[in-house]
Amino acid sequence: MTNVAGLASNRGRNLLHVADRQPGGADLAVVLSNHADAPVLDAAAERGIPTEVVEQKADESRRDHEARVVDALADYDVDLVCLDGYMRVLSETFLDAVPATLNVHPSLLPAFPGADAHEQVLDAGVSVTGCTVHVVTDAVADDGSVQTDEVDAGPIVTQESVPVFADDDRDALKARVLHDAEFQAYPRAIRWFAEGDLDIDGDSVTVHADDGGDFGGRRVTGTTRADDLRYGENPHQDAAVYRDDTCAEASVVHADQLNEGAKALSYNNYNDADAALNLIKEFEEPAAAVIKHTNPAGCATADTLADAYSDALSTDAKSAFGGIVALNRECDAETAERVADSFKEVVVAPGYTDDALGVLTEKSNLRVLSVGELGDVTETVTEKPLVGGRLVQERDTWAPTVDDLEVVTEREPTEDEIETMLFAWRTLKHVKSNGILFADGTETVGLGVGQVSRVDAVELAAKKADRDAEGKDAEGAVMASDAFFPFPDGIEAAADAGVEAVIQPGGSKNDDKVIEAADEHGMAMVFTGHRTFRHD
Repeated sequence: MTNVAGLASNRGRNLLHVADRQPGGADLAVVLSNHADAPVLDAAAERGIPTEVVEQKADESRRDHEARVVDALADYDVDLVCLDGYMRVLSETFLDAVPATLNVHPSLLPAFPGADAHEQVLDAGVSVTGCTVHVVTDAVADDGSVQTDEVDAGPIVTQESVPVFADDDRDALKARVLHDAEFQAYPRAIRWFAEGDLDIDGDSVTVHADDGGDFGGRRVTGTTRADDLRYGENPHQDAAVYRDDTCAEASVVHADQLNEGAKALSYNNYNDADAALNLIKEFEEPAAAVIKHTNPAGCATADTLADAYSDALSTDAKSAFGGIVALNRECDAETAERVADSFKEVVVAPGYTDDALGVLTEKSNLRVLSVGELGDVTETVTEKPLVGGRLVQERDTWAPTVDDLEVVTEREPTEDEIETMLFAWRTLKHVKSNGILFADGTETVGLGVGQVSRVDAVELAAKKADRDAEGKDAEGAVMASDAFFPFPDGIEAAADAGVEAVIQPGGSKNDDKVIEAADEHGMAMVFTGHRTFRHD
């Protein structure tokens, strides 16, 4: 365990934050102040942390005072000293007597060193500030005077930036820097030290954990508020949408809304439209999808965009009511007529012919989004915020080719079934887990989405195909599963619905029993070797 000695002259909120978080297992072993009435002392004592007070005597030199501070820390087996608003400039008397000393300064050094950093930032009119964690170095001359140029000049360990807003005053800026910058950067530096990823050698610092790449040691993201939304996912939640102007990929955030006078997009509209657009980007052929609550109500490819839309809609026209439509081609008049034939919230496409636009804008509240050429997928990672952090992962861009399919049953799939399997998998990637999809040709027939049991998802897909699909059913369909079948019951339920072929990842302990069930029903089944879970 790394024992940290914290030195503070006032509230010491960074030290208390470190005590609560224990980054890298580091323990705040003692808090020392040069003021007996410093609030940090009571706050530390409440946490069971030992405290020390070493006030400078009226006739005491800087170095003599530091020597007493060193003596006060002698019994605590200190590995690292962390300063937090410790209003003393330190000399070699202290610094040479302890293993290493860090400080957090409320600006992005070397800019705005010394006291009153927040006032300096506001006076300079900069738009970004933050904090710097740096190694403390000797800034005291032989005669005991402070060498101003050496204050806050030690090697930088890490920094964290925050915006400066036009209406900021000192108190607002100070609070933001503390909570959004210092509370990030100081624990990070201490964690690096505690885990052996920070080497301090005099005026040299090496951080081994601060690597780059898609999953770098730190994440710094910058977005700009594009709009305030009427509300969030529900009316009692405030919300806004932010745009990332570094994104080169077609997106609903950057889309033009072409139906003047239509109400603004809601939080849920953005979320669903993004899901719809990501789905139709999967296909080279004319494709259409209808989305409700980020799940496909239907998806299809066809020779024409209008037929693709009709095939997608006919999967579950009831659920598609009030949904979001996405198209991967310029919308023509015929497609527009079919889209406008029932209530939709949003339509998303690369563009629209004049005739199509005329049809769609007759619907006064239909939001018509033009995202431009779809182009390549350039955003390589996805994020999910958590309380206390966020998950970051590679985007799921994998989809099987014919060569990736491992036939595991006695019957091999036909060419038509293979085509359907490949279509079904690309669509299934955008279905919430547990997800099951029935498809015929290159159109969906029934979907079982977001179920906690895989067999329930199969039964739901069968129910939807039987009850809600128009002009098609599950007889002779292909079933796609986003994960393996743990038991044969999913295959049995699919066979009862009329499914004749299956695509799934494989990998269950019961694969042999699942394959045996498929063989008993004369099904063709292939394994992809890849799972395609989706949980948000």
